[in-house]
Amino acid sequence: MSELLVTADGPVLRVVFNRPGQHNALTWAMWDGLYDACERADDDPGIKLLVLSGAGGRAFVAGTDISQFATFTGGEDGIAYEAKVQRIIDRLERVKVPTLAVVEGYCVGGGLVVAAACDLRLSVPGATFGAPIAKTLGNCLSMNTYSLLVHHLGPARTLDMLLRARMYTAEEAHAAGFVAELCEPGDLPARQAAVEERLLSHAPLSMWAAKEAVRRLRVANLPDGDDIVATVFGSADFHAAVPAFLAKEKVPWQGR
Repeated sequence: MSELLVTADGPVLRVVFNRPGQHNALTWAMWDGLYDACERADDDPGIKLLVLSGAGGRAFVAGTDISQFATFTGGEDGIAYEAKVQRIIDRLERVKVPTLAVVEGYCVGGGLVVAAACDLRLSVPGATFGAPIAKTLGNCLSMNTYSLLVHHLGPARTLDMLLRARMYTAEEAHAAGFVAELCEPGDLPARQAAVEERLLSHAPLSMWAAKEAVRRLRVANLPDGDDIVATVFGSADFHAAVPAFLAKEKVPWQGR
């Protein structure tokens, strides 16, 4: 079975992250498939809406598959990884049709970034949002990702989430404006259908103009952050943390 299910449902292109046994953690192939789905959404004139969700009900996406970091040897690997992710996130943000993330369970790390790049987010109350890298891998995010989080949550909430490695509840994410609508699991299909119907009924160019204007405002003064990424991904802490995480062992942080 494919790790990423992409199907056209009339005017809706549905993308399902499909590794429920691994909380839908993203492999390189899934990242690439997401980029291809964005291309398909823009290339097919019959597609008017892109909807992302996770299989299994326990996670939207619980980050990137950590085993893929085992081959990293230095800071340049981190720069290459973050550049690849940024290319895909940028492509998702640039999709011309509205994009909707439907969140159940964990929305963590790379999953949080994917959801943040979508235009709207629906969630059930039991979902959790965060990027607890300060207590797991000791890595960092790209400048683009920091910008996305500050854009949605503000600097204070972003630092609270990252420095304390806090997982925000769906209610907290809704109060912060990150989640557009909360609904009980049993009501989710009907509420999702209602949101989809409403978006499909609106003027496509008006919606494109709004989302593109907001995107341009966000990235207008985006600084370079490769030096930050190289420092952290090249650190002894990060290279000790990856095998420790996979072995479920605690990391003695050294700050170097």
